Amino acid sequence: MFEFLFVPTILFLTVVAPIWIVMHYANARKSSRSLDQGEREAVEELLVDLDKMAERIETLESILDHDSPNWREQQRTKPRSTPRDE
Repeated sequence: MFEFLFVPTILFLTVVAPIWIVMHYANARKSSRSLDQGEREAVEELLVDLDKMAERIETLESILDHDSPNWREQQRTKPRSTPRDE
């Protein structure tokens, strides 16, 4: 009985299985490179939020420039505290 399955098993392992494995990983790599629609929408939303945050930071910096013109120099000379210092 096992002699009957020996030749098809060898053919499967030497011909079909390698092709199958290569095609599987090629397809998996191709599909992992692209984003699906939900991921694209999430990235777009993050980019919009990023633009809003950049505008807010620029506004805050301009307010600080007006109220305290030397704040940038004070920030550079002030030593940073680490959680261990506290």
